[in-house]
Amino acid sequence: MSYSRQSMGSGSSSARGYEFGRTYVVRPKGKHQATIVWLHGLGDNGSSSSQLLESLPLPNIKWICPTAPSRPVSLLGGFPCTAWFDVGEISEDLHDDIEGLDASAAHIANLLSTEPTDVKVGIGGFSMGAAIALYSTTCYALGRYGNGLPYTINLRATVGLSGWLPGWRSLRSKIESSNEAARRAASIPVILGHGTSDDVVPYRFGETSAQALAMAGFRQVMFKQYEGLGHYTVPKEMNEVVHWLASRLGLEGSR
Repeated sequence: MSYSRQSMGSGSSSARGYEFGRTYVVRPKGKHQATIVWLHGLGDNGSSSSQLLESLPLPNIKWICPTAPSRPVSLLGGFPCTAWFDVGEISEDLHDDIEGLDASAAHIANLLSTEPTDVKVGIGGFSMGAAIALYSTTCYALGRYGNGLPYTINLRATVGLSGWLPGWRSLRSKIESSNEAARRAASIPVILGHGTSDDVVPYRFGETSAQALAMAGFRQVMFKQYEGLGHYTVPKEMNEVVHWLASRLGLEGSR
């Protein structure tokens, strides 16, 4: 493995005092043109993300792979594990932990805030990581976090695999109330991938999330369905993400 283990912003914590874990960085092998924060799923860590991303043929991307805080998770009966925010039963009536979402979105924004100005920045993730990536994208469009504080990162691309969109019901009305939010929503490309046999985050959650983004004015949403795929990624899906990122971010060497 040639990725470097670098602790960035360790010790930053949410309002509830949860400590974020170690951040792993995969350095670009070529000219540094883009930086993407990649977010792991429930119970995982940044190390496993970095190992997957290190193998992708994207030499112009720097990957930042943070580790979520360990916290009690309602879905697991209060058992503590690494989680970007608290989540209960994954259902249509899912209650959003806005405080936890904001704390993680702010941690991610902080990781991107020191990138060079000529480098395009993006965000991506798997499962719960995809949920926080999509939540951060809505914060970018609205120009603020759920708590009203300003969101200042200029996101250029979002990837969400096997996840869902927190706050999808109210998104459209929030975006439509601001011309600036509508402009930003229309400007950011988003790719979502979801397996039809996902037994953890049901396929319809991915489909509903894509529809909610499109209806709210996100005009560049691509939704990819993977027949028979469960709650994991496969090379075919990652290859499509690679090609999508290369073209959307205008990376060197991409066709």
